[in-house]
Amino acid sequence: MPRTTQRPAQHTGPDDGGHSQNRNSVTLRGRVSSAPVERSLPSGDVILTLRVVVPRDKSPMSDKSKQTSDWVDCAAWGGRARRSVSRWDVGDVVEVEGALRRRFFRAEARTSTRVEVEVLSGRLVERAR
Repeated sequence: MPRTTQRPAQHTGPDDGGHSQNRNSVTLRGRVSSAPVERSLPSGDVILTLRVVVPRDKSPMSDKSKQTSDWVDCAAWGGRARRSVSRWDVGDVVEVEGALRRRFFRAEARTSTRVEVEVLSGRLVERAR
């Protein structure tokens, strides 16, 4: 039986600007659809979670869909981001910048997972009327 060896994953070096060619960067602009909720994690960290609804642009995947928007779960961990998010209300138009994260947690003796945007910064674009 032939033996195989695994090579370590190749690292893509920095580009001309000194930044990695790989990137996890998310920008959303949409309406707050659920009020920010403060949660204490078992680790002792305090986060604010909320949901943002964004309009769905036409694309090959959505071209035949009747769905006109998507909702995205967001979590603010840092103090500055939590302060910004805490002032938002349902219906406000906001802009969020952050990174896509997969978070694992325990729920009723099972491990669950969630993909959400870690809010690194955010701003109010328009107050709800």
